[in-house]
Amino acid sequence: MALDQLKASLSAAPGPIGGKGLRGRIRAPGDKSISHRALIFGALATGITEIEGLLEGADVLATAEAMRAFGATVEQLGGGRWRVTGRGGLSEPAQVIDCGNAGTGVRLIMGAAAGYAIAATFTGDASLRGRPMMRVLGPLGQMGAAWICREGGRLPLTLKGGGLAAIRYVLPVPSAQVKSAVLLAGLNAAGVTEVIEPEPTRDHTERMLRAFGAEVVVEDAADGRHIRLAGGQRLSGAAIRVPGDPSSAAFPLVAALITPGSEVTVEGVLLNPLRTGLFETLREMGADLVIENARDEGGEPVGDVTARHSALHGVEVPPERAPSMIDEYPILAVAAAFAEGRTAMRGLAEMRVKESDRLALMAAGLAACGVGVEEEPDALTVVGSVRGNHPVRGGARVTTHGDHRIAMAHLVLGLAAVEAVSVDEPGMIATSFPGFEGLMRGLGAQVG
Repeated sequence: MALDQLKASLSAAPGPIGGKGLRGRIRAPGDKSISHRALIFGALATGITEIEGLLEGADVLATAEAMRAFGATVEQLGGGRWRVTGRGGLSEPAQVIDCGNAGTGVRLIMGAAAGYAIAATFTGDASLRGRPMMRVLGPLGQMGAAWICREGGRLPLTLKGGGLAAIRYVLPVPSAQVKSAVLLAGLNAAGVTEVIEPEPTRDHTERMLRAFGAEVVVEDAADGRHIRLAGGQRLSGAAIRVPGDPSSAAFPLVAALITPGSEVTVEGVLLNPLRTGLFETLREMGADLVIENARDEGGEPVGDVTARHSALHGVEVPPERAPSMIDEYPILAVAAAFAEGRTAMRGLAEMRVKESDRLALMAAGLAACGVGVEEEPDALTVVGSVRGNHPVRGGARVTTHGDHRIAMAHLVLGLAAVEAVSVDEPGMIATSFPGFEGLMRGLGAQVG
């Protein structure tokens, strides 16, 4: 569905989602993280990269257009199938690179571009222009890249690459985006680039580097995970099948868990162990979640996940789990609202520098819907409604600041609330989940 169509249909009436007894089998959109990487790696490689199941959301489409600007031939073949013909590197773009709302896209592209003796100017929408880039620019600068930008390392910025030297870099905070940017720059740096992450983060970049023919060494040590990549390696085109995004699958699955009479199966979900923190947490809360047909596709584990309506209870979510589910805390907070007892989520400082301050927006949205919530600088505690004599009221129009996950989380909350919930900017859902409305309708939800 086109962005303007989605926006019009979801904003037409105050009650976006309602209905009982969700049932059906669906496939989640392609994983956004892997989709970005498939396009970027295809552009860096020599030869043809065939991609199946690419997420065709606004963020990924911005990355596809950026790769065209850097000299790759990028073709949309239909049905999630794309072809990228790379020329073994990036050429200097003639225009400004507009990454839209894609934080992953811009940070990874900057890392890749830093390895070439070119200048490129990056910008994005209002949300992306407000997000900090110094955590990527810092290590790229240590490698030899230069830039000029707004105060605080914010877009728009112009990056000048080339002549890089490898570094040994310890991630100050867990971030797959920063790790990936440094490794991509390291492909064209003199020497061996080493990234040390005290807490493991999603490893799609390491897996995809190998799929494109690069040698990456990963070792676990007492001080964390060490990833080493020798510069000067050349990538070759590959065949990539993008699995279903667990962050997107989380919305219909949690909707089933909190809506009486529901049973929903999402097929082909990515089950990378560094991305399944939400499923682990939901099971600890008592969720009836079953994984079947586990298999390997394109170097990544996938499976079919079934969720049935469940009696949930509150839990303490350990902070060390945050890197494996940082994008799923908004929908976890919704599940917690319908649980018995308190659910405490800690180690969430990274949520404040996502597409929005997700901690603040979730706290405000839940409170507006009648849910007990306590916000701390890096934590969120949700008081579940079960046996609390205060059913989730809903009925609010939630401010999202253009954040797609905040929007979807509150719309799912409206399924099981007493009153319907609406959001102020539903069109941003197409950033990561095009077709969200139609998919939910197909399961039995009412979209008004």
